[in-house]
Amino acid sequence: MNYYEVLFTTITTEDYQQDLLINALGQIGFDTFEELDLGFKAYIPSTDFNEELLEETLLPYREMFTFSYEVTLIPQKNWNEVWESNFEPIAIGDEVFVRATFHEPRPEFKYEIVIDPKMAFGTGHHQTTAMMLQLMLENDFAGKTVLDMGCGTGILAIMAAKLGAAAIVAIDYDPVCYESTIENAQLNHVSNIKAICGSKEAIPDEQYDTILANINRNILIDQMQRYEEVLKPDGEIYFSGFYETPDLDIIIDEARKYGMKYIIHKKDKDWVAAKFIK
Repeated sequence: MNYYEVLFTTITTEDYQQDLLINALGQIGFDTFEELDLGFKAYIPSTDFNEELLEETLLPYREMFTFSYEVTLIPQKNWNEVWESNFEPIAIGDEVFVRATFHEPRPEFKYEIVIDPKMAFGTGHHQTTAMMLQLMLENDFAGKTVLDMGCGTGILAIMAAKLGAAAIVAIDYDPVCYESTIENAQLNHVSNIKAICGSKEAIPDEQYDTILANINRNILIDQMQRYEEVLKPDGEIYFSGFYETPDLDIIIDEARKYGMKYIIHKKDKDWVAAKFIK
């Protein structure tokens, strides 16, 4: 799959302004972002790119702050080079170390996750993924059945396995993410992840103790009823991929319709990860 890289150069008075723009781009198919000193890069599969829709989405933000952008097509054969040139290992507190195959291991960390940096989203660098990992560390996964929706690289599914989950189903609509999840599970010597390529219709008719859903607000709302159908009573669900304002209240209201109660959330640069219980 080819990708488009859109390089945004921004001049803002408040950090949240750029974050709002990134959130809006996520709503129209951009799935990977790299923040820079003077802006950011946004990536979208070439099949999903629509420049008219992009211009329409950008229009309200032109009145908010100054920015420009450049569009570049990145053939699939060059994508790994892009990722590897920008991929740095990260630490989640003093417990989790996320690295690529070309980084040295850090055995002093309790958990290590090895991610082969292909085009799949979910390396831990984005605030939403990091916060999901933090929430997972604070909760019990031992012996649980887990559903990971929008699994990307499989990083959250792999974390669940390392935390003792009994069985994990990991689903993503992107074939590259599906393949990446399988490969990364093997890299981490995890054998209890079942990867599926698809969306909410691909969720098996099973019951899960825990659901992980790091996607975006609109998709979470669209899939909420299906989550309720497969989540066990007293089961936990973790949502991320949206902002505190106004998205969190919208997610809370929608979840309440399906008997899912808000418990707590984390926030980083206005991005949110939240825990709910059915």
